[in-house]
Amino acid sequence: MDAVKGTPQQGLFAATLGFFFGFAAVALFGATAAKFQEVMKLGPMAIGFLVAIPSLSGSLLRIPFAAWVDTTGGRKPFLVLLWLSVVGMAGLTVVSKFLYPDRLTPAMYPLLLFLGVLCGCGIATFSVGIGQVSYWFPQKKQGRALAIFAGVGNVAPGMFSLLIPVALVSLGLAGSYLAWTVFLAVGTLLYFLYGKNAWFFQYRDRGANLEQAKEQARQRGQELFPRGNLLDSLKLSADVWRTWALVWIYFSTFGGFIALTAWLPTYWTQYFGVSLVTAGLLTALYSILTSVIRIVGGILSDKLVEGGENTAILALFIMMVGAIVMMTAKEFELALPGEVLLAFGMGICNAAVFKLVPKEVPQAVGGAAGWVGGLGAFGGFAIPPMLAFAVRDLGRPGYTIGFIVFVFLALFSLSMAWILKYTHDVEAPAAVHAQAPPLAAVGARVPENKASGNE
Repeated sequence: MDAVKGTPQQGLFAATLGFFFGFAAVALFGATAAKFQEVMKLGPMAIGFLVAIPSLSGSLLRIPFAAWVDTTGGRKPFLVLLWLSVVGMAGLTVVSKFLYPDRLTPAMYPLLLFLGVLCGCGIATFSVGIGQVSYWFPQKKQGRALAIFAGVGNVAPGMFSLLIPVALVSLGLAGSYLAWTVFLAVGTLLYFLYGKNAWFFQYRDRGANLEQAKEQARQRGQELFPRGNLLDSLKLSADVWRTWALVWIYFSTFGGFIALTAWLPTYWTQYFGVSLVTAGLLTALYSILTSVIRIVGGILSDKLVEGGENTAILALFIMMVGAIVMMTAKEFELALPGEVLLAFGMGICNAAVFKLVPKEVPQAVGGAAGWVGGLGAFGGFAIPPMLAFAVRDLGRPGYTIGFIVFVFLALFSLSMAWILKYTHDVEAPAAVHAQAPPLAAVGARVPENKASGNE
């Protein structure tokens, strides 16, 4: 019964590795879509939907796969998503090798959409990893661990955005897809070798009943345990209003991050007239900075009093200031610091949100991570059209005025973070006075232990 394997550090390493490889898989798809557009004569809407389809599938698949973590641990969901991504990337390799360019007709468009859906499975590994890492670490260390997981994994798109032009020139389209397929397959194999479920799930796999598995895992230091099956996890977390407050905040910050990663190349080239290479470097700066600063956000969330809430409030103020700067920036020298402020605010807040998930919804972490990660990431699909509408209706000034979207998103998210911070002080005495069930059972946040290291 005691022959379980792995440590929290090993669990974090494997989950981060898997997410990094999975997220990197879609970087090539968006960058090469223009080549498909040329030979297939696709219109702007068709190519836009083709580029966005991995983000759409990757965000929506986060919901059921994150809830699956609460039933079996993260290993199986992780491997399924990674192998589906390998299949999608291998399919694109075949298309680019044998159909591109002469035989790639508009009739092949549905096939490309389907392969894009499969490639997007790699993005969905995020919410699986959130649940997996949360079960490995005690609450006082979750902020830093989750920030390392998400921060390192989110570096992948920016890093590979820098490598794609080199790969396309040196390897060609088919060679680039083949290289990415091999890269993803190697990453999947590494996760298969090193990825481990938290101790509770390992004991359950070895035949222990629920209480035995919990007791054995507690002795090893595990604090967080699931309740119910996949549907129960989703339903239980959906019944907690705090889940939806976190969904909105993450929609604004992580959804905004994905949206700007897609929109900024157009903004820099069309509004300031920079070259595509320069626009790519500026976008990579934003993407990498947002991801790296997320680690700092996790450390702040662990160190500050009420760290998750206070860090989110601070970060959302920074995001709002950055959006206002971008709205008013007529010169390149002003727009650049505006982009940096947006990166700081969004990156730090992304870490704070997932510090809050296991605290606000401890009875269904996987389900809550699915709702937050899935519907939050959907912002990456929903926000770019809002920015495009501003340009369509207002012309060139719309490129700056469109950033008012992020001002409103930040303001509403600030109200949500403020409510999360202060409703606990109202709910806890009321619950005690009414002799209601334990706070965790009704979705309220469990009061922090001052000895827990979260001060």
